[in-house]
Amino acid sequence: MHHPGPPRFATVGESVELAPRQPDPGMAAEWRLVERPAASTAALGDGPVCHLEPDVPGVYRAEVTAPDGTHGQVVRAFPSITETARFSVTAEDFDYDDDTGGLDDRAIVIGTFNDFTMGIHWAERDGDEWVIETDLPPGTHHAIFSFDGSFESTATDEVTVEGPGRPRVELTGATEGEDVVVSADVRAAPSGSEPEVEFYLDGRDALEESAVTIDGDELRVPHEGLPEMARVHAVAVAERHSVADTLVVERGGENGETGTGETVSVSRPADPPAWAGDATIYEIFVRSFAGETVDTTFEAIERRVPYIESLGVDVVWLTPVQASPTRHGYHITDFFDTAEDLGTREEFESLVDRLHDAGIRVVFDLVINHSSRDHPAFQLHRAGVHEYADYYERIPVSQDVSDVDWAGTDAPGYYFNWTRIPNLNYDSLDVRRWMLDVVEEWRDVVDGFRCDVAWGVPHGFWKEVRERVKADDPDFLLLDETVPRDAAFAENEFDLHYDTDLFDTLRDIGTGAEPASALFEALDATAEHGYPDRAGHMRYVDNHDEDRYLDQYGAASLRAAVGATFTLPGTPMIYAGQERGVEQQRGTMRWHDGDNDLTDFHRQLVALRADHAALRAPGVCPVAHTVETGDADRVVAYERTDGDETLVVVLHFGDGTAKVSLDTIDEETDLLSGNPVGGDGTVEVGDIVVVPATRER
Repeated sequence: MHHPGPPRFATVGESVELAPRQPDPGMAAEWRLVERPAASTAALGDGPVCHLEPDVPGVYRAEVTAPDGTHGQVVRAFPSITETARFSVTAEDFDYDDDTGGLDDRAIVIGTFNDFTMGIHWAERDGDEWVIETDLPPGTHHAIFSFDGSFESTATDEVTVEGPGRPRVELTGATEGEDVVVSADVRAAPSGSEPEVEFYLDGRDALEESAVTIDGDELRVPHEGLPEMARVHAVAVAERHSVADTLVVERGGENGETGTGETVSVSRPADPPAWAGDATIYEIFVRSFAGETVDTTFEAIERRVPYIESLGVDVVWLTPVQASPTRHGYHITDFFDTAEDLGTREEFESLVDRLHDAGIRVVFDLVINHSSRDHPAFQLHRAGVHEYADYYERIPVSQDVSDVDWAGTDAPGYYFNWTRIPNLNYDSLDVRRWMLDVVEEWRDVVDGFRCDVAWGVPHGFWKEVRERVKADDPDFLLLDETVPRDAAFAENEFDLHYDTDLFDTLRDIGTGAEPASALFEALDATAEHGYPDRAGHMRYVDNHDEDRYLDQYGAASLRAAVGATFTLPGTPMIYAGQERGVEQQRGTMRWHDGDNDLTDFHRQLVALRADHAALRAPGVCPVAHTVETGDADRVVAYERTDGDETLVVVLHFGDGTAKVSLDTIDEETDLLSGNPVGGDGTVEVGDIVVVPATRER
């Protein structure tokens, strides 16, 4: 079915891509705008994939005529809440030799406001400053300044736009007599006003609007008017709008009986798999895993699975294993085959089977925002082969700031200074079909995708990917790389999200720029962004794109930071080598000379979290405490509970040992190490202590 999918929600000025699903290359598909608000002059372009940019708030209705009929698409646009923000840097902010006075009068500026794309925004020199102003929504925003786009000399600035966060909404369903009732639980954003709810039906279903009654936060439909399946969408609306929630209502099932004797089931397609919240992820940077003198292959990794088993982890995320000329693997030259140096497809599947035998799921690094510029498709594209003309993004040469002499009268689109990995063009049905084939190729082999540069691929495409992979396997995991984090990708797209707020905060704590208690603000940011309560978040201190925490902030702070990722809500991730004392970002695994004490520390944390449901439950409560000896800013304490058990966690990010007194502990034996840690309500903590809370509160 070529129907474009669920209703879409956006702000005025935000471009929404519209595309038929299940694309066939060369298929005819034509869009037209059939309804728009009275004051709107918005229009749709030509082609099977087009973009709607709402210019006033309201409901827009588009239709696409495809080979299987005409399908409608609703786009609800909300007011854009923005404020003009000013970014500025000085010459002193650059790591730049200015002895000749040769700094340019203009600097390139990139950030989330232009998808980290060079050549769109420029800062002009104003005296000793380079300044740019742009309209931004509430939140904290960063800008990177560069003179030549090479990133050899950059400066950054941060601004905070005041204003409310995004509200949230959660749908539940039940039967009441002859009616099916969908209820919306709306929650105001921090510092936001009480929201109202808007319900929307899904154009793919046979549920008629005339059969539905809406009263405030409830939608009702008589059982006799309910088709075999109906999808109900809702969005909370205050100063800003929420991430939409979805409920699927189906005849049959065990969730609720109707007066007719039939049953109705309800399900939540946007929720992450239940297992993901209990899991621990282990990221392997593939080509550095086997050791100093041994080439890493699938077979070499398979021979080391007993070590991975010994850590107690539940998921292995492998960096790209497809054909690529690079060590890191993100420059793909063949999306459908494995890299020759790593091994054959059969050997890769043998590794997956071995991990499955150990009870470990496998997450595949899905790279579909770009390809290597050495991919044959890109070579044919730049060489003027007509069939490949629209496979990659094209930008005017005037926007290109690279030193590449691109063939032709334009340049490829790319992010940052990534000239070797040009962006695919998702306005092309050929590309959408190609990348859906890539998804189909690997989804039955592995248990999930970590989606590289997820923020670069259109939302509508991710929604289609989700429905495809979840149709036969609801437990399939989708992990997004959105840096910085963006709650929009939680709307029927991804299960698990990078928590860049906690990551950055743990590093600020490591430098001493923030007190240890700042981690509570990082957790609060999740609600501020508007993530649904049920959304999953990956908590981590290292990954293959960042300098190692150990190298930057030291062993004592590392242990406390890792302790935080395992004792706060979310899914912890260990980056291979983190537990062995590797200090290089993508350094070789230290097998014979690694830090065994640090490795055992990670094993203990994995086991502790697995053994205590309180550490996997939602919610964190700060605990009052007094630091008797040590730096109070380097200590934080909090409670974790699942209702049956309550634990107190104390973290110390400093050197040596801190003595901390608390009124909330039941005994002074550390559950992590099994060692006594003090007495009379006082604990001595080197890095992390976990103790039971007082039973009578």
